[in-house]
Amino acid sequence: MTLSSLLVCDDSNMARKQLLRALPAHWPVSIEQAANGLEAMAILRQGRTDVMLLDLTMPEMDGYEVLAAVRAEGLACKIIVVSGDVQEQAVQRVEQLGALAFVQKPADPALLEATLMRLGLLESPASSAVAAPRAPEDELRISFPDAFREVINVAMGRAAALLARVLGVFVQLPLPNVSLFEVGELHMALADAQRGDGLTAVCQGFIGGGIAGEALLIFHDSEVGAMAQLMHWSSQDYAEMEMLLDLSTVLIGACLSGIAGQIDVKFSQSHPMVLGEHASIEELIRLNRPRWKNTLAVEVSYSIEGHNIHFDLLLLFTEDSVALLSNKLDYLMN
Repeated sequence: MTLSSLLVCDDSNMARKQLLRALPAHWPVSIEQAANGLEAMAILRQGRTDVMLLDLTMPEMDGYEVLAAVRAEGLACKIIVVSGDVQEQAVQRVEQLGALAFVQKPADPALLEATLMRLGLLESPASSAVAAPRAPEDELRISFPDAFREVINVAMGRAAALLARVLGVFVQLPLPNVSLFEVGELHMALADAQRGDGLTAVCQGFIGGGIAGEALLIFHDSEVGAMAQLMHWSSQDYAEMEMLLDLSTVLIGACLSGIAGQIDVKFSQSHPMVLGEHASIEELIRLNRPRWKNTLAVEVSYSIEGHNIHFDLLLLFTEDSVALLSNKLDYLMN
C-alpha cells in the first residue's frame, strides 16, 4: 500500500493522543497534527494531506467551518469527523458538508479501523506491505486541565444529544472552561452571577468513588418562559419550577453519567433544589466552605439554535476530589 498522509486536527492534546493510540498499527501513514481549524487549513492548502480526522468544537475555526472551507476551495482531502458532539443533527450536518463518516469520541479502535476499511482507506493487515510509522503520541504532554477538559467535552456532548432529542432542537456546544478556584474567588464569581439580571439556579449534589461536588444549572429568568414553551409546559398542570427541576435532572444527570463512564465511577445524586426558594448561592458557599478551600470548577455555556435561550452548567468539585480525578486520568495523560 502507498504511504498516505494523515492530518489529526483537535484542540485537545489528550484527544489527539487518544486518537493516535487508536490508529490501526498496520496503516501506513505519515502523521501531522493541528490544534485548530486555521492550522489545519494552512496544512491542507499545501496539498500534501490525503486523510484528515477532524474535531468539531475548536477555537479559532471549528470543524464545521473547516468542512465548509475545504468544499469552497475544492481541496482534495478525505475527511472523517471524530467528535464528542453526537447530536443527530451534528452527524447530518457534517455529512452534508462533505465528511465521509462520523466517529464518536473517544474513538473505539475497532470501529475506527472498520470505518477506514469501509471507506477504502485501509487494507487488511495481511495485505499491507508497508508498516505504519509509530504515531508520535509520547511527544504530547498532557496536563490535568487538558485531560479533564476533554472528558468534560465528551460528557457535555452526550448531554446535549439527550437534550436535543427531548426538546427537538440543535444545541450549540462551547469549549468547556476548567479552572481551579480559591474559595474566595469562587465566592465572588458565584455572588456576581447571583447579582445578575434575574437569575434562577438549580443545585444538585453528587458523589461517587470519593469524588464529590455540586452541579449548578443557571438560567436567566427572561429565558425560562422560552424554555418552558420548548418543553410544552402548561401552567395548569406543570409548575415552572417543576419544569426547571426536570430539565436540570436530565442535563446534569446526562453530563455526570458521561463523566462517570470515562473515569469508571458511578455517581449518586441528591434531589435537585431551586436556589432562592430553599437555599441561596451564598448559603451553598457557606455550607461547603470547609471543603471548598480549592475548588475545581467546570463551566459549560449551552445555547439553543434558533432560540434566545442560553444557560450555564457549573460543576464544582471539592478539593479532595482533584487528586482522585487526577489518578483516574493518569493512564490517559501518560
